[in-house]
Amino acid sequence: MAQMDSDALRLQLAQLRQEHRDLDAAVEALASTSNQDALQLQRLKKKKLMIKDRITALEDQLFPDIIA
Repeated sequence: MAQMDSDALRLQLAQLRQEHRDLDAAVEALASTSNQDALQLQRLKKKKLMIKDRITALEDQLFPDIIA
């Protein structure tokens, strides 16, 4: 059962990492345009940050920081 949970977490982690990369590309593309929409840019950056927080939480679940 733990292996199935671990596999599901790894899959979710991979999906979130891909979404984070996609948002990064979208932010760069929007920022490079001459008539950038500041509100849209702010929303994309906020969503990217939320995804990064979820990635960090999943990584902590998968790879606990055990100090021996």
